[in-house]
Order: sequence, then C-alpha cells, then structure tokens
Amino acid sequence: MQATTVLVEGESDRLAVEALALRHGHDLAAERVQIVPMGGATSIIHFLERYGPQGAGDRLLGLCDAGESPGVARALFRAGIGSGPLEQNGFQVCHTDLEDELVRCLGVEAVLNVIESQGELPSFRLLQRQPSLRQQPVTAQLRRFFGGRSGNKVRYAPLLVASLPAGQAPPPLARLVESFVGDI
Repeated sequence: MQATTVLVEGESDRLAVEALALRHGHDLAAERVQIVPMGGATSIIHFLERYGPQGAGDRLLGLCDAGESPGVARALFRAGIGSGPLEQNGFQVCHTDLEDELVRCLGVEAVLNVIESQGELPSFRLLQRQPSLRQQPVTAQLRRFFGGRSGNKVRYAPLLVASLPAGQAPPPLARLVESFVGDI
C-alpha cells in the first residue's frame, strides 16, 4: 500500500483534517496517511521535493487557501505532478481559508456557541467593539478573532469540526478526507 501525504498550510488545517477523519473512525497511521503542515503554502516546493515523485514517491493530496492556489498550482506543475485545476491533482481549495469554510458550514450562531463554550464570548464581544471592526460583518470579525490571537486557529479548528452536524463538512475538507479515507 502506497503512503499518502496530505500537505496543508498550517497546524490548524492539520488538526481539522485529522479531526474529521478520526470522527469517521479512520486510523490514519494504519491507512498510511500522514497530514503534514507546511508552515505556509509558500513552502510547498520543499515538501514536494521530499514527498513527491523525486522524493519518497508518496501519493500527494493537499488543502490550500484560494489566495495561495496559483502558487501551489505552479509548484505542482514544476514538480511534474500535473497541470490543470488543483482538484484534478488532489488538492482542494478553500474559498478564503479553512476557518471561513467552517464558519459558513456551521453558521455564525453555532460558531458563537463554540466560542461561548470556551469561555471566550466576552473576549469576542470586546473585539467586535473595536473601531476597525465595528462596521465589519460578523464573519470578518470571526476571521479576525481566529487569526488575530496566537493559537486561536489551532485551538478552534478541531472544536469547530467537532461541532459539525453528522454528514456535513465544508466541501473542500469533505472532498479531501473522502479522497484518502473513502466515503464520509
């Protein structure tokens, strides 16, 4: 059985992918699937060299943000993995980022419930009152909440995945997990 390496931008993405796969009863180690955070999509060339056709020869899959997708596509092409839409090459693209996908899939109220369960709703409400964010939509405020405080993306990614209703996951995340563990 060929090993599968799933390249993701960061640690929060790794935790979300693992959480969804584990939620569906999959043993990633037994299935020879490893989720590798790259520390940002711009590092992909190094990881393609290590795990791709010229390296370990693993089956490569991945997840990236829309803003990073042109660079990821160029890197895949240069590594000899393929051209064309990223999805055809095993890479799923999040509209803005994975947290945005999770917020859209769950809905604002469910996300606020997760924040409240962590005792951080007062902190979020304080953030909403900042002059630069007052007029922003709640989704933009949530993006700032998750990305603005060190560790929040890592902390909340698995919590948001755990809050997803059964059988519902953001399309890029669901497609990625389906591609390496079967139907979810």
